[in-house]
Amino acid sequence: MAKMTFILGGARSGKSAFAEELAKKYNDVVYIATAEVKDDEMRERVNLHRARRPFNWETIESPLNLDVVVSNLNKKVGLVFIDCITLYITNMLLIGELTDSANSQNLRTDSVKQKQEYILAEINKLSKACRISKSDIIIISNEVGLGIVPDNALSRMFRDIAGSANQILADEADEVHFMVAGIAQRIK
Repeated sequence: MAKMTFILGGARSGKSAFAEELAKKYNDVVYIATAEVKDDEMRERVNLHRARRPFNWETIESPLNLDVVVSNLNKKVGLVFIDCITLYITNMLLIGELTDSANSQNLRTDSVKQKQEYILAEINKLSKACRISKSDIIIISNEVGLGIVPDNALSRMFRDIAGSANQILADEADEVHFMVAGIAQRIK
């Protein structure tokens, strides 16, 4: 059975660099990027990540449907590297009409519940696809629950969904590492 490693930490905690070092021991790596480039700042971040990766890693840009991408790679690669779950959640969270107006304070309760259920179902599908994969898997996510309670409904919903998603993935993973100031702490 393949090994699933989950790497969690705050923004700029060293998650990607740590995961990339783990991944370098594999000859055949597929890097799945969930980021969508919508502005110059994000373009620069993506370019910095690309420059750090070995030239022989294949990159697949997939802002949605990660379970399908992972399943389609089954038996074809040594390592599937997913970066990152919180951007994946953001992509799903912003699909379609979420608000009655441009103000996120106007989130409808039924819309919130449906969106949460949809996203967590997608995370469960991804988790299962990773578990049955013949390839080893590394998944990166941000820990967003250590700060203050956000001041708006959309941010609170994101934080809650990310926390639940991280729990699902950590439960399924063989190894979980928490990054603090560039230092990895194995917690599972």
